[in-house]
Amino acid sequence: MSFLKELVSVIMPSYNSKDYISFSIESVLKQTYPNWELIIVDDCSTDGTPDLLAEWAKADERIHFINRKENGGAAMARNTALDYSSGRYIAFLDSDDKWKPNKLELQLRFMEENNYAFTFTSYEYITKDGEQLEKQVHAPRIISYQDMLKNTIVGCLTVIVDRSIIGSFHMPNIRTRQDLATWLSILKKGHNAYGMKEILAEYRIGNDSISNNKWKSAQKTWFVYREIERLNLAKAAWCFSHYAYHAIRKRI
Repeated sequence: MSFLKELVSVIMPSYNSKDYISFSIESVLKQTYPNWELIIVDDCSTDGTPDLLAEWAKADERIHFINRKENGGAAMARNTALDYSSGRYIAFLDSDDKWKPNKLELQLRFMEENNYAFTFTSYEYITKDGEQLEKQVHAPRIISYQDMLKNTIVGCLTVIVDRSIIGSFHMPNIRTRQDLATWLSILKKGHNAYGMKEILAEYRIGNDSISNNKWKSAQKTWFVYREIERLNLAKAAWCFSHYAYHAIRKRI
């Protein structure tokens, strides 16, 4: 199939990721689909991560390491990687998450066979020590712009975008929920996102307070509704009520 010839640019932001990033990199190296470039942008880490990344870049020519001079957050790091990337397909993986070995191969085949430009997959949760939890997020078959406003179920670590159809894009320069804002900007142009039922990625749960993270996520989602999407108060409240419902369901 023709997708076997296409380059996938894997976008990975990094900040103080020394404890976990090697596991993330190894999950890319183990992909059954070999035609990829991994672009890691470090956002001024202070824990020795840059030295580790320099060694990885020496070990495999497909790994590219960029060291930012000023801390700008995950959106700026991802945008730096996007500007450097040369692949038709863009995939995202954070520096503490992992992919299943056949993730790229299965997802690219799914995209080519159906002519899909924006896809995502189901994923599962792992502990900070990498142990699997009995907790999974199952991807719906299709998500439109209006659907995404009500259900922010798309995991950034599972997304692949075909730039030959979607075109070039960047993430808005906000500290959190920049992925949600990006997906909304793509879908608003008339595209849909298509989900795969297969669990092809592993999301690592950190040490931060879960309740605190939920509250911050809710605040930032509201910010996206009001300040990025410019929804009026009534529409934002209606979407937020659905968002809260789906967020609770996802955690049960």
